[in-house]
Amino acid sequence: MIVVNARFLTQRTTGIQRFATEITRELLDLRSDVTLAVPNGPIDTAGLDPSRITRVGRTRGHAWEQIDLPLFARRRRALLLNLASTGPIGYRPQISTHHDITWIRHPESFGRRFRAVYGLVVPRLIAHSDALLTVSEFSRGEIARHFGVDPRRFTVIHNGADARFHPGEAAAGRPYLLAVSSPNAHKNFARMLSAFERFAETHPDVELRVVGSQTNSFARQRYEDSPARVHFLGRIDDDELTTLYRGALAFVFPSLYEGFGIPPLEAQQCGCPVIAARAASMPEVLASSAVYVDPYDETDLADAMSRVVDDPTLRAHLVAAGLTNAERFSWRTSAERVSAVVDDVLAGGGGRTAVVDGPVKASASPRSGA
Repeated sequence: MIVVNARFLTQRTTGIQRFATEITRELLDLRSDVTLAVPNGPIDTAGLDPSRITRVGRTRGHAWEQIDLPLFARRRRALLLNLASTGPIGYRPQISTHHDITWIRHPESFGRRFRAVYGLVVPRLIAHSDALLTVSEFSRGEIARHFGVDPRRFTVIHNGADARFHPGEAAAGRPYLLAVSSPNAHKNFARMLSAFERFAETHPDVELRVVGSQTNSFARQRYEDSPARVHFLGRIDDDELTTLYRGALAFVFPSLYEGFGIPPLEAQQCGCPVIAARAASMPEVLASSAVYVDPYDETDLADAMSRVVDDPTLRAHLVAAGLTNAERFSWRTSAERVSAVVDDVLAGGGGRTAVVDGPVKASASPRSGA
């Protein structure tokens, strides 16, 4: 029996929760031996089969994860699968996923309590896991070096983008650039806003629309003094987001640090040109399908905005290259790799046979899901 730590269903959706939800969705389709364990209380089932979800224990949050969850798994002699970044630090057998170490590289983005909990849990979870998953070669190297772990212990499981993100009709209106993420310090929004202000001097008809909001884990960032024609849209649903991707002149992703970065992939699947930071995992994920910028250079970012907006030939090239790049990634293919790691651990191999070296050429396209 495999028990999925589905605490992510109690949390607001960021990239980590998206990964956990979509991998779980595919695993439920691939395997009949998977059960989701969740705390009692309100959850968002995210369209997952409710008959496969079991309410466990009386606590919530980290206490549930360290006490109630391992007790439930132990009674069933189950393999525990953690697809978010935390899990019970003493349970065996278990597989844990570590997306990145942003909280170490950019502590200014996170609250003190969050950093303290991760500093306590993550090293112990890595030490007590029978297999380790991460989302990119970049993250595999980063995490292995920092914690002194053999990188061969990690299997690379890429993110994907849901099939609902695809080219289609865009809403009419003023031309705009689009950015999507939580406005945390490492997302580099302050430089993006300064770059847009420079860009806007020669492009007075173009807006910047920003989608996303912060969770309680992150240190609060405020941008009240944003340039004119910058619109913060907050959290929106995927249908609205798809429409925005389709209509944008370009998608701007200036983040200083990403373990993978799902939004640029979603934009590419919708036929939106991408401008991205030449940093962290982005060259690995986007290859030659984006215009890259120095994320610390506001002039470089402003110039890239101008080049993409002013050159329809360049935009057409980026659209075609982006659609081709997005085909490399699939939630189903990634879930099949997770399933292979699960089988290896169950067989006593400790996940060693399923390590992925290098980029994956996906052979299947993502399934649609709620």
